[in-house]
Amino acid sequence: MGYSLKVNHKKLESGIKNPPDPQQRDEQFRHIADLREQFAKQNDPIISVDTKKKELIGNFRNNGTSWQQDPIPVNDHDFPSDAQGKAVPYGIYDTQRNAGTIFLGISCDTPKFAVQSIETWWNTEGRKQYPKSKNILILADSGGSNSCRSRVWKYRLQKKLCNQFGLTVNVSHYPPGSSKWNPIEHRLFCEISKNWSGRPLDSYETALKYIRTTKTSSGLKVKARFVRKKYQTGEKISNMQMRGLPIKKHEKLPTWNYSLTPSKM
Repeated sequence: MGYSLKVNHKKLESGIKNPPDPQQRDEQFRHIADLREQFAKQNDPIISVDTKKKELIGNFRNNGTSWQQDPIPVNDHDFPSDAQGKAVPYGIYDTQRNAGTIFLGISCDTPKFAVQSIETWWNTEGRKQYPKSKNILILADSGGSNSCRSRVWKYRLQKKLCNQFGLTVNVSHYPPGSSKWNPIEHRLFCEISKNWSGRPLDSYETALKYIRTTKTSSGLKVKARFVRKKYQTGEKISNMQMRGLPIKKHEKLPTWNYSLTPSKM
């Protein structure tokens, strides 16, 4: 009668108060594709950024299966009070080099944490791989710590990347509800999840080990850095600070596309 075992498919959009117009969403995807082609031809860096799902650190059940002679005993309940802490993995995926870096934080996922992760990546890896580049393309979701509406995100990109390193930073956000098309999701995060599938993340060291040992047949390489600094929420950027920001909104869908250039602010 056509019946077989099926799993649920996440295809229905939910939780979005004002979903984007389908025509605008398609236009943004085409715009991002054009930008990626342009930057790749010039050998300028293209990075995809996002925060992976937060993980409780402790002897808790982790979804998936793993090869074992006997099942690994874990706590029967996932009480946060039993955890050592919470891991906040902010990821940066270099699309041209098929390489990822995870900054494993221990506090809040804030714009300051996001930008400081990108700043550290550029200072330690990016400018060594792209020594002649003065332009960078950042692909991000529309929400979270790298939201297209976040003043702190834009202000700190200006100070920590543009002004400090003389970079022109071009940012393109994927439309709301489209985060699964962000390259970092299906090229980096899903591979990390596969690598620690069925293994309890009983310590930060264990989580870092599984991140660093993530590999694929296509040559993916992953680095991980442990960030002990604690970040506080609630940072504010004033109207005056925003007016002094040399931000240039693109003609196409300016809410999701903009550039920041070096200045003496």
